[in-house]
Amino acid sequence: MTERIARESRIPTIQHLDGNCHTYIHSAADVEKAAKLVQNAKLRRTGICGATESLVIDEDVMDDMLPRIVDALDEKGCEVRGDERAQKADARIKPASPEDWGTEYLDAIISVKTVSGLEEAISHVNHYSSHHTDAIVTEDSVAASRYTQAIDSAIVMVNTSTQFADGGEFGMGAEIGISTGRLHARGPVGADQLTTYKYVVSSDGSTRA
Repeated sequence: MTERIARESRIPTIQHLDGNCHTYIHSAADVEKAAKLVQNAKLRRTGICGATESLVIDEDVMDDMLPRIVDALDEKGCEVRGDERAQKADARIKPASPEDWGTEYLDAIISVKTVSGLEEAISHVNHYSSHHTDAIVTEDSVAASRYTQAIDSAIVMVNTSTQFADGGEFGMGAEIGISTGRLHARGPVGADQLTTYKYVVSSDGSTRA
């Protein structure tokens, strides 16, 4: 229904749609930090829109990092689906279909996509993301800056679990949703974001030069 309203409306709308969130493991990531973050981002609460649904990882660190990340997911009972390169890195990974890249599972399932580097990761995430929340794990500040600038999402995290995508965590109080559009409120939407302002100016005869 939300998609139909957004498509057919003749007035601007604030939309809270899918939460197909990504966590990208950059080649300069710390493996233990990555494993901890991915486990939390996927499994703290699988049914919320801020849960990571897809893991994107640089190929040149896949053999070293992916098995450790799968360990962290596997110990919590998470099913991991990946492309052929990911399956070669860890035999526990099941084959992924093209539909997996765009799926919001809302369950203990995660997909793994192999990329050649930062620019391919940005391209993949921007194509398949719902523009809700996407994260990068890296110790390289230049790569982090490039990712945060290039990713077209309402919230972009650096070395942070996507499960922090919440108005309360941002100090905004209770929220009604995360707006993934560009017009007016974007990101967490609370009372302030739905409020317009009227400015009252009072003086004792002030004139402007």
